[in-house]
Amino acid sequence: MRPAVPSLLVAVALLAAGCAGDAGPSAASPRPATPVGGAATSSGAAAPAGTAPGVTTPGASTPGGSASGGSASGGAAGAFNPTDVAWLQLHVAMTDRMLPVLDVVPAGTGDPAWRRLAARLGTAHRADLARSRQLLADSGAPTTNPHEGHDMPGMVTADELATLRAATGVPLHRLLARHLRAYLTQLARLAAAEHRAGSHPATTALAAAIARQSRSELAHLDRLDHPAGPPR
Repeated sequence: MRPAVPSLLVAVALLAAGCAGDAGPSAASPRPATPVGGAATSSGAAAPAGTAPGVTTPGASTPGGSASGGSASGGAAGAFNPTDVAWLQLHVAMTDRMLPVLDVVPAGTGDPAWRRLAARLGTAHRADLARSRQLLADSGAPTTNPHEGHDMPGMVTADELATLRAATGVPLHRLLARHLRAYLTQLARLAAAEHRAGSHPATTALAAAIARQSRSELAHLDRLDHPAGPPR
């Protein structure tokens, strides 16, 4: 059994670590968590204590409409808690931004190893994205992306994507390795946090699988990006 962790606290910390608002380009290093009780919103205003910035929990009233369906429970076994919803929204936003990067590879390099990596990651991460979207819909949270336009650790910006599209061969490999490493590192970190503090069984199971998969992909990327040299 996982130790009990206040789900709202973890949701706030997870979002603060994952979402940089519009502060600048993506980076691999985590950002400090925003303290609970007056967390800053993307507009700079203080959010009420116990509210995670950038996440709409199931059961919360939405502007111009009635309350969303689903449970707002923070700890009932089997229910979605705020950490589950926050992680699902982050995972969808991050993966949506990475898939176009993987799509660049076939036209940018003839190296079969990099092409196989991009194809394998594209297939696996599209499947994970579809599963996260389904779980998010099941939670009753809004299907809109609360992180639209944000730059997060592990996310590729529009300018960086343009640079990737213009690169070929070894320069593309280097850029791809850097962005994939940042993405997979953040993906594993956030998924591990969800697995520890989430409540919904299918969501925490997906998070555990993504954390394991991301660590394995990082190890493979390291071997591809830093191949062993010839014996001396």
